Amino acid sequence: MKDFRGRIAVVTGGGSGMGRELARQLSGEGCHVAACDVSAEHLAETKALCDRHAPPGTRVTTHLCDVSDERQMLAFRDAMRREHAADHLHLLFNNAGIGGGGSFVRSDREEWDRTFAICWGGVYYGTRTFLPLLLASREAHIVNTSSVNGFWAVLGPNIAHTAYSAAKFAVKGFTEALITDLRLNAPHVKVSLVMPGHVGTSIVMNSAVVLGRPSPKEMTAEDLQPVRDQMAHQGIPREALSDDQLRAALQKIGEDFRDKAPLTAAAAATLILDGVRTDTWRILVGEDAKALDRMVRAAPEEAYEPDFMTRLRARGHFDLGAQREE
Repeated sequence: MKDFRGRIAVVTGGGSGMGRELARQLSGEGCHVAACDVSAEHLAETKALCDRHAPPGTRVTTHLCDVSDERQMLAFRDAMRREHAADHLHLLFNNAGIGGGGSFVRSDREEWDRTFAICWGGVYYGTRTFLPLLLASREAHIVNTSSVNGFWAVLGPNIAHTAYSAAKFAVKGFTEALITDLRLNAPHVKVSLVMPGHVGTSIVMNSAVVLGRPSPKEMTAEDLQPVRDQMAHQGIPREALSDDQLRAALQKIGEDFRDKAPLTAAAAATLILDGVRTDTWRILVGEDAKALDRMVRAAPEEAYEPDFMTRLRARGHFDLGAQREE
């Protein structure tokens, strides 16, 4: 699908980050967009941005929706059909995701399940919900966002990352299985797997909101205790920082992840759309993603050894575990 003008696209997680940039760039080319998110404020910002850059006649609609809830996804689909007067769909970007539930052993189960439900369930429900509309098009494309954590299930030797990684592995396996399924049963529908490395988004801060955590500035001493336990688990004295210093450090982690990434969300969205245009099924986003892919494939038995990260750093690539504890 080389031309997006006049097409209809659904983008989940369209309120910020890569989802917002996908909506902006698609609508900028004259593609009609229905974007969903759990934040009305973020969706309003996305719509305003799209409306400023879209050609006249381009429809951009926004919809409050929790992608982990099938009933809400069905309501989103029905609203999209109504507001776009459409009985078909050309592009589906299952992009929504959060980070959380790092440890299967130590993390709260509710947080673990919530993270998995959004990162995997959102892709599953998105595809289930919109597949009939995709089948009704002459040409269609599904784009599922996994992660480098879909082939490397950790952030580093000292940070567990189980819920997010398990979900992203599920997205990877599901999308790869769809390649053959669609070729046999719906050859006019293509599918792509997106595997970003470190992209500058607000996922660290947004995830906390979705999971019901206070912002770093609002964290009490009790809220900070699990952070101190994690520090001790990593060999850092629990009292190495005062409460105020720890709050400031946590705020800086989220801001640095967004502002100091090697790749912007806009650049990532461009790479994704270029992959769709060329029918690329496996879209690695970022040089760090490409490096990790090569290294894990070359020596999978060594991928979870402590010196793996040392070798990754030696090659000049971003240390995912240093700033990104989602």
